[in-house]
Amino acid sequence: MKAWTLLILMGYAAFATGAEMYRWVDEKGVVNYSRDPPPAHIRKVEQKKLGDNRVQTSEGSYSLQLATKNFPITFYAQPECEPCKAARAHLAKRGIPFVDMNPSRPASAAESATFKKLTGGGMELPLLVVGQLKTIKGYLAEEYDAALDQAGYPSTAIPGAKPAEKPVEKPPAAAPATPAPPTAPASK
Repeated sequence: MKAWTLLILMGYAAFATGAEMYRWVDEKGVVNYSRDPPPAHIRKVEQKKLGDNRVQTSEGSYSLQLATKNFPITFYAQPECEPCKAARAHLAKRGIPFVDMNPSRPASAAESATFKKLTGGGMELPLLVVGQLKTIKGYLAEEYDAALDQAGYPSTAIPGAKPAEKPVEKPPAAAPATPAPPTAPASK
């Protein structure tokens, strides 16, 4: 008997996956569920789609979204800097989204001024800015973890989720074009 019940339940589960179900109340007040549409005289019918219960995770966990909103991360580094590479890998391991800035090629004068204000005019790299919460000069994993934990960022990337994409450095501002100097006509 148990085997038949299990077999019937498995059949219903396999059949219901991705199937549409109908819910309606008949004239006697009995609630009915069926794969087939109800009789034509039934007025109030609810149609349900079963089997599509995936959770959207492309934007990260709620804690990551909240931390990103409240304490956005700005990371100042240069590509050839070894401590910068280690710090960038640390952020990627935790799945932290950040804005990557190269202070040697600022996109604007305002960016350059912001970096100078944060470092006191020096060129200390890497520099991590955790919203209004904390600014960290240099790279020390424990210091990064403490600041990111305090801001509410998750300690590891979500398993199976896409890792935080390597942010693209802002391109340097284009210099205004200057006309080429006139050339003297060639003499014969």
